[in-house]
Amino acid sequence: MVSIRAIGSCALVTRFTRVAAALVIAPAFLLGASGTTTQTLSAQINAIGKVSVPASLNLTTVGTTFVAYSGNLTVSYRARTTSATGSGSLTMRATADFSPAGGPSVASGQLTYTCSAASLGVACSGTQTASTASQTSVVTLGASLCTGGGGSCSAANPNTVLSTFTLSNNPAYKTGTYSATLTFTISAI
Repeated sequence: MVSIRAIGSCALVTRFTRVAAALVIAPAFLLGASGTTTQTLSAQINAIGKVSVPASLNLTTVGTTFVAYSGNLTVSYRARTTSATGSGSLTMRATADFSPAGGPSVASGQLTYTCSAASLGVACSGTQTASTASQTSVVTLGASLCTGGGGSCSAANPNTVLSTFTLSNNPAYKTGTYSATLTFTISAI
C-alpha cells in the first residue's frame, strides 16, 4: 500500500507541477501589450471658388420689329474668402465673338447684361457691356464670406446670381444663327 501511495503522490506532484508551471507561464502568453499615442492634425483651409453655368443660352425676341433679343442665365457658384482682408469676384468675358460674320458683335458693344438676386456677395449694378478684351463684373465678394452652412455663411448651396442678357436687334444683321462663347471666372482671396 505504501508503494501505491508513493505512485499516487508522485502522480499528484507531477500534475501539480504541470498545472503550477502552466499558471506561471500562462500570464506571459495571455497578457497583451497596449500603448497610447496622440497625433495632431492640421488643415490649411484656403480661399476658393467654383462656378458653373448651363451649357447654352438662347436669346429670343418677342417678335415686334427690331426689339432686342434677351435671355436670363442663372450662374451658380460656391466661394469662401478669407477673414479680415478677403475678397473675390465673379466675372465674365466673351472669349469668342459671334460667328459667323455678318451678325451681331460683342466687340462692338452690342451685348449687355444686368445682374440681380446674388445670394452671396453683391451683384453688379447697372447695365454692363460684355467685352472680348477684358472681364466684366457679375458679383463682388467681400471678406469672411462662404457658401452653405448658415451662421456667418450663406444658407444657399450653391449660391446663384441671375444675369439678364440683351442683344441689339440691328436691321443690318444678316439672317441666320449666330453664337458666341462667354467664359465666367471666379476668384477668392
